[in-house]
Amino acid sequence: MATLREELAAQSRLTEGSLAGPAGHEARQEGPAGPVGRSSMDLKRIFRGWVLAILFVAVILVILYKLVNTGTQYREVNTSQVIAQIDAGNVKSATLTDVNQTIQVTTRNNQNLEASWVGAQGTQLANKMQAAHLSYNVKVPKSSSFWELIFSYLPFLIIFLLFLVFLNQMQGGGSRVMNFGKSKAKLITKDTPKTTFADVAGADEAIEELQEIKEFLQSPGKFQAIGAKIPKGVLLYGPPGTGKTLLARAVAGEAGVPFYSISGSDFVEMFVGVGASRVRDLFEQAKANAPAIVFVDEIDAVGRHRGAGFGGGHDEREQTLNQLLVELDGFDTKGGVIVIAATNRPDILDPALLRPGRFDRQIVVAQPDLAGRKGILRVHARGKPFAADVDLDIIAKRTPGFTGADLANVINEGALLTARANQNQIQMASLEEAIDRVTAGPKRKSVLLSEKERKIIAYHEGGHALVGHAMPNADPVHKITIIPRGRALGYTAAAPAEDKFLVSRAEMMDQLAMLLGGRTAEELVFHEPTTGAANDIEKASQIARGMVTEYGMSERLGARKFGTGDSEPFLGREMSHSRDYSEEIASAIDDEVRRLIESAHDEAWEVLVQYRDVLDDLVLHLLEHETLSRDQVLAIFAPVHVRPARGSYTGYGKRLPSEKPPVQTPKELALTAADPNDLGSLGNGQATSQSLPAAPPPPPSQSFGGAGPLGGAGPLGGASPLGGASPLGGGNPLGGGNPFGGGTGDGSSDSEDH
Repeated sequence: MATLREELAAQSRLTEGSLAGPAGHEARQEGPAGPVGRSSMDLKRIFRGWVLAILFVAVILVILYKLVNTGTQYREVNTSQVIAQIDAGNVKSATLTDVNQTIQVTTRNNQNLEASWVGAQGTQLANKMQAAHLSYNVKVPKSSSFWELIFSYLPFLIIFLLFLVFLNQMQGGGSRVMNFGKSKAKLITKDTPKTTFADVAGADEAIEELQEIKEFLQSPGKFQAIGAKIPKGVLLYGPPGTGKTLLARAVAGEAGVPFYSISGSDFVEMFVGVGASRVRDLFEQAKANAPAIVFVDEIDAVGRHRGAGFGGGHDEREQTLNQLLVELDGFDTKGGVIVIAATNRPDILDPALLRPGRFDRQIVVAQPDLAGRKGILRVHARGKPFAADVDLDIIAKRTPGFTGADLANVINEGALLTARANQNQIQMASLEEAIDRVTAGPKRKSVLLSEKERKIIAYHEGGHALVGHAMPNADPVHKITIIPRGRALGYTAAAPAEDKFLVSRAEMMDQLAMLLGGRTAEELVFHEPTTGAANDIEKASQIARGMVTEYGMSERLGARKFGTGDSEPFLGREMSHSRDYSEEIASAIDDEVRRLIESAHDEAWEVLVQYRDVLDDLVLHLLEHETLSRDQVLAIFAPVHVRPARGSYTGYGKRLPSEKPPVQTPKELALTAADPNDLGSLGNGQATSQSLPAAPPPPPSQSFGGAGPLGGAGPLGGASPLGGASPLGGGNPLGGGNPFGGGTGDGSSDSEDH
């Protein structure tokens, strides 16, 4: 409630004309840059008060007019009754009204009666009253032009006032009825809590580029001396949660110049031309206070590719974009205004918006690497009490592919779990549980599984882990659990020991085998599969089809891309997908996809048949403990031998690879000289029967798996074709997209089957 009262108090102060809000709130700039005087706001309030006063007086006048004209109340009766009263001589007084054609009589017993007459009946009534020697009066009312004018236009006046009230509410109140064409940009003030570059980690390249803008604004002579010009615009793009808006706030905190912040959706309204008007007003404010910085968040809301909608050149969004293009680099250009924009959809932005001269510099803000994750965790760990067993470096190694927002959520979830347990310090176990919660969701303690289903899930997850451990290029297994969590009934956690940005064909084949290990275990042990493998099959199909159609890894079809990748996002990516190959090629693609999946399926079958005893032992441990750590898994898998590496990729068999190994760098030569028996790492951090690692590899990130309608499975923690900034990754400029759709930058995926 205290927060609500503070916000209401801040809004009240803004309405009274004060631009500077309390700490933690941003003041909204309505007019030109600079303080808005109290007298201006007072005039607006006075004007609004006069409008309400006029409306009130008009209503009072109407009521008084009705009351005045009402006078004595007459009871309406039939005309024959009034005539009967006249004939009987029972009328004390009467009034004939010509315009209304009515007669009002007062009887001797003080009854007020009223009746209507038509045509010549008025003359007949007058003759009757004259003959009876009754007192009567004839009234011819005269209309008032003033009241006629008032009552003629009063409905329109009321409708207009109601329209103004509704418009005021649509614009957020505060006497802004006629200012809907003004910019909604927020001017960062001194009272706004500042974010600096010291609060940003994991984006060193972006910080370096933005530091240059800050230096230019503070000391332009250094750059102007050699003829350098500061970029007019900087576009920050990357996956959601990587810190684009945080970087903009850091620039605002350190720039030392007026900083305007606005969202791309604030330019678009229901009224035609409002967006373009707001763009003009925004840049007028910025130019009046130059040098200044304008930050447009989610610029894809207004900067989408022109000509893709159904409104043509007169579409409101296109008109707004045209005005934005002119302001950025049009005929009438004035320096001193730097535009910073952020988006996670650079593929849909208009090319004219991205050209040099408008956005001269485009900065990728991708998922942080290992060093970046360590820095981000330390930034978010400031001011929090941690126990002695907490090692943030291990947490960073366990979270490859996590964005800054994910890591902040991990630290916050760990703090919440600690408070829930009434502890004073955040334990390592709380952070481990937080990673599981962020990746797979909270535990579902209410799910009651039968013993048969628990055993099926155990074999399913055991199949994933055993096949993955036996594959020479699969990612090491970190954890296996059959406890339902989130949308999965169980999962196997696997991830590379280090960040990877390229994925080989052999690694993808091993991933296919590991994905199909769960279904294969069900077929081997229970003689029939379950619905729990639906998500595994979906991912395996995506990888196999990508190998054939995206990466040219099919020996039969060769190094060729099938299908167009320039799908139109406005019509739906799937709807606009078009084929550039024949039906025969489509059939060959299906055959190749099936061959790859069947090959991986057979390989998983061979591993599980060979080590069936190990699989049964693993299932018994899972049913007893429900969750197994990496050390426990390695102890159970001690008898398992890693399968030999796959043969070389030879195309059609006519391009034999060279037997000469790659050239060694000086560092590699030095390591070889120090340890001649060093044969290099196994590639997946697995232990073999001949050699066990002295220490386990760094813990991996989560992956899902399950043996139920809601459970998926598979190794999801690597820089695989399901995620990663790789030339094999489908050319996604964000570096974290999934060329097959559905994956995320950390390799994780939705475990819900569809």
